[in-house]
Amino acid sequence: MSMAEGTQAQSPALHAADSHDLIRVHGARVNNLKDVSVELPKRRLTVFTGVSGSGKSSLVFGTIAAESQRMINETYSTFVQGFMPTLARPEVDVLDGLTTAIIVGQERMGGDARSTVGTATDANAMLRILFSRLGKPHIGSAKAFSFNVASISGAGAVTVERGGEKVKERRSFSIVGGMCPRCEGRGSVTDFDLTALYDDSKSLSEGALTVPGYSVDGWYGRIFRGCGFFDPDKPIRKFTKKELHDLLHKAPTKIKVDGVNLTYEGLIPKIQKSMLSKDIDSLQPHIRAFVERAMTFTSCPECGGTRLSEAARSSKIKKISIADACSMQISDLAEWVRALKEPSVAPLLKALGDTLDSFVEIGLGYLGLDRPAGTLSGGEAQRVKMIRHLGSSLTDVTYVFDEPTIGLHPHDIQRMNDLLLRLRDKGNTVLVVEHKPEAIAIADHVVDLGPRAGTEGGEVVFEGSVEGLRVSDTLTGQHLDDRATLKPAVRTPTGKLGVRGAGTNNLQDVDVDIPLGVLTVVTGVAGSGKSSLIHGSVAGQEGVVTVDQAAIRGSRRSNPATYTGLLDPIRKAFAKANGVKPALFSANSEGACPTCNGAGVIYTDLAMMAGVASTCDECEGKRFQASVLDYHFGGRDISEVLAMSVAEAEEFFGAGEARTPAAQKILQRMADVGLGYLTLGQPLTTLSGGERQRLKLATHMAEKGGVYVLDEPTTGLHLADVEQLLGLLDRLVDSGKSVIVIEHHQAVMAHADWIIDLGPGAGHDGGRIVFEGTPAELVADRSTLTGEHLAAYVGG
Repeated sequence: MSMAEGTQAQSPALHAADSHDLIRVHGARVNNLKDVSVELPKRRLTVFTGVSGSGKSSLVFGTIAAESQRMINETYSTFVQGFMPTLARPEVDVLDGLTTAIIVGQERMGGDARSTVGTATDANAMLRILFSRLGKPHIGSAKAFSFNVASISGAGAVTVERGGEKVKERRSFSIVGGMCPRCEGRGSVTDFDLTALYDDSKSLSEGALTVPGYSVDGWYGRIFRGCGFFDPDKPIRKFTKKELHDLLHKAPTKIKVDGVNLTYEGLIPKIQKSMLSKDIDSLQPHIRAFVERAMTFTSCPECGGTRLSEAARSSKIKKISIADACSMQISDLAEWVRALKEPSVAPLLKALGDTLDSFVEIGLGYLGLDRPAGTLSGGEAQRVKMIRHLGSSLTDVTYVFDEPTIGLHPHDIQRMNDLLLRLRDKGNTVLVVEHKPEAIAIADHVVDLGPRAGTEGGEVVFEGSVEGLRVSDTLTGQHLDDRATLKPAVRTPTGKLGVRGAGTNNLQDVDVDIPLGVLTVVTGVAGSGKSSLIHGSVAGQEGVVTVDQAAIRGSRRSNPATYTGLLDPIRKAFAKANGVKPALFSANSEGACPTCNGAGVIYTDLAMMAGVASTCDECEGKRFQASVLDYHFGGRDISEVLAMSVAEAEEFFGAGEARTPAAQKILQRMADVGLGYLTLGQPLTTLSGGERQRLKLATHMAEKGGVYVLDEPTTGLHLADVEQLLGLLDRLVDSGKSVIVIEHHQAVMAHADWIIDLGPGAGHDGGRIVFEGTPAELVADRSTLTGEHLAAYVGG
């Protein structure tokens, strides 16, 4: 008896299935990681810290999440895998204990004109079903409310085989879609400003056309004079309707001029093919200026910008059409949906209500479902992606977040923290790459990478609790409790930039004077109207240089040297020193290795298997022909120069026989933004988000302008780098520039000379100026959310 009691007293043995409580990574070598080994607790929140470029994303996204996704893809048939992105196994010795990874990255959402907040989150799909069931008058299925489906109908004879005989039958079909026929569901129409195409007081022979490259002295003059559709010596304003139509819109027509067969085509279709079909950023500057001058984008007059056909707008539920519902602020729409008591669609109403409530909960209640997805900021896009996962009943999943606090006011960060903890408490593993101390504070486990960036990083310098990090000697530990102080004295403005009656998006007829010659910081909660004010009324003016949050474009052939324009002076210097053509010193031009076409590696596509990249045997990864590497400048060949870091290259081109002032100037700007460790030839695809942001800043600093507008320049910056950024902003202001910064980081606010705070809330609760003055006055006043948080930050 006593023996049985003794057995019961012992704790039951751990079940084998419960022993897998760790994600084990051993020997990770992706990008700059140096044989990294970590053990991460499951069902806990782990935060990865470290300077920008230290290897956080390489470990979390490039190793753990990438392998999880690759293994899930392998569970599908090879047929299905053929349609999926092929992923190679990351360079790592052991990856153990992985669970399904759901990645919520900070990539901007697709800029396709048809993509909106509603279509990206499935809220529109549910609304369409709701209107197809309850809308009066009833106009058709859910497709009838979709602006991506056109209405089409057709009829004709079809041949079918029955009992060995072929029988002809007449069939007809029709699809009722919701697309506006005028704008084809885009909401806006593009028109040509005809005054930018020609001067109607002149004739064609007198040079009436003002389109670049359309001179009457060459081929075009010959075609216009010989086509016979109009009189080339008559002023355009005296053309008949038919003549004007033939000049502007005529379809391609074969003509004979002086015995030569030619094709005549109207001016507008010709311009559309030659200029508008290309990416506007790739056009030459004078052609881009013409396109921007000649094209006018106006709201579609037929649908009023709603994208929907008249029939779709006529069907209503309680006097609200689907167009009205999509244009409502989501927080208002959620209330309207809750007020619909209709048992026949109860499950749909609950699912739609929950989705809309998730928007409000995550701090995006100020958006409308018709907001184009491409206009969302990086932080907004990331939170929109999170909405799919908030109500999910999945557990034991690994959620991977890339700086979820981007674009969030300190007031909103607490809300984001609560969401991350909620995901964890449902039994999920949450991995977060983060720089903000408020977000690091909630971690159960911290992994700090470093000690520095690039080749000087890639090691785990600390692993443990937040308290342990605080007392550690790492760069993150040293700066975790950093608090900027208010400046004892602020600069005096040298002038002002007046904005009057600003009404973009949610702005409520805002009048404000932005001081010039100082550092002005524009603050306010997410959605309060900061970007609407600055990008809508200040950016785009003459002399204003704007550095926005748009991602920099670049393939694996692009690198910091090509992106910043640094390669041009380097190529010219090499060419001059060796008496050859500059094109030889480009791996994308004449100097490229013929075997790998200047890529340095040879890619072998294996269909649904991961492709293999092997270093080119001929150039050994140097990307250039052997003969090009015989040319030297300052004792180095071109491949050795591209292998230098920015700091080394700055020294190399700054003095001695290799002195090249044009190259040194660009390198100096890259060092100023904290990219001294980057290698000149490193592919842009391997740079982190913070590094790309700073590279973009370095290139824009070269532009001539008196006013610089920076949109959240602290994105992706470590606490230690913020200090360097503040030094850079000070140097810009001291050199006579005016700097306007849209920012949430309290250290930047505290460093400002002048603060413009928008609010008080988001969406229609914002759009007003709630404070203008110095940071010290804002802290003393404490009348706004920003004032309260800044006062707490500086200990005021």
